[in-house]
Amino acid sequence: MAMERPILLIEDNPDDEALTLRAFGKNQIGNPVVVARDGVEAIDYLAGTGSHAGRDLSTMPVLILLDLKLPRIDGLEVLRRIRAGEHTAMLPVVVLTTSRETQDIEQAYRLGANSYIRKPVDYERFIQAVGQIAVYWLTLNETTVSAANSPY
Repeated sequence: MAMERPILLIEDNPDDEALTLRAFGKNQIGNPVVVARDGVEAIDYLAGTGSHAGRDLSTMPVLILLDLKLPRIDGLEVLRRIRAGEHTAMLPVVVLTTSRETQDIEQAYRLGANSYIRKPVDYERFIQAVGQIAVYWLTLNETTVSAANSPY
């Protein structure tokens, strides 16, 4: 049986990372989760470079959860690079951030975000929100063959 495709969580806040992972558990999301703690690590993972050199690029994430406020390379630039990449352009990207800035929302959609969700501050609402994201993107959403199968 093939391994389930991973979820790529791009998040620099350890508390939000732990909360998201807990939310996956509470919502019985069985996909493996790869965590990138800054924009450079995220790009390296997707390209199989740097700290992720030699990674099997035939397994691309089923979903990318992207925070915007990241060190080294910010989330909007990560999104720009994902959409510019031949092998990553079609991957579903959900911006999951605390930013309420109208310009961040507009720019994220301009750059090709599939969805923009503000992180709820309340623990229970956060767990619920992550569960709804997962149900939609992992079970209800239909992807193209090119997004599901990397050409590598």
